[in-house]
Amino acid sequence: MDKAHPASTPMIGRSLDIMKDPFRPKDDDEEVLGAEIPYLSAIGALLYLAQCTRLDIAFSVNLLARFSSEPTQRHWNDINKESDIPYSEIPNDILVGFADAGYLSDPHKGRSQTGYVFTIGNTTISWKFTKQTLVATSSNHSEIIALHEAV
Repeated sequence: MDKAHPASTPMIGRSLDIMKDPFRPKDDDEEVLGAEIPYLSAIGALLYLAQCTRLDIAFSVNLLARFSSEPTQRHWNDINKESDIPYSEIPNDILVGFADAGYLSDPHKGRSQTGYVFTIGNTTISWKFTKQTLVATSSNHSEIIALHEAV
């Protein structure tokens, strides 16, 4: 990690082109990492951080955890990227909520992602990120599905 460089976002950009997506499953010409690479240990440590203190990395860590059975060097490189997301100062008595739906967050299965987070001050009190159960045909459709599934 001494050669890692902090990024302004916790995840690299994705592409709707399945062959250009850095989070695609293992290609036929890629080799699976050996036991000497602590992929599962790194995922476990990052999942702990995502659950306890670094909600901003939860989506990307859960995405990388999907490849635990066949991790490649590409996935390992994504784990080794650090994030440095600054948080703004919000008074402790204000409840703030954010919700969004990402169209085609998983282009391999045709599913969109829905998520919300509620905070009081700098403390997360409730959050959820999940794949939508229905296949959306547009970004507007994914927002409607998110509204329907939230009820």
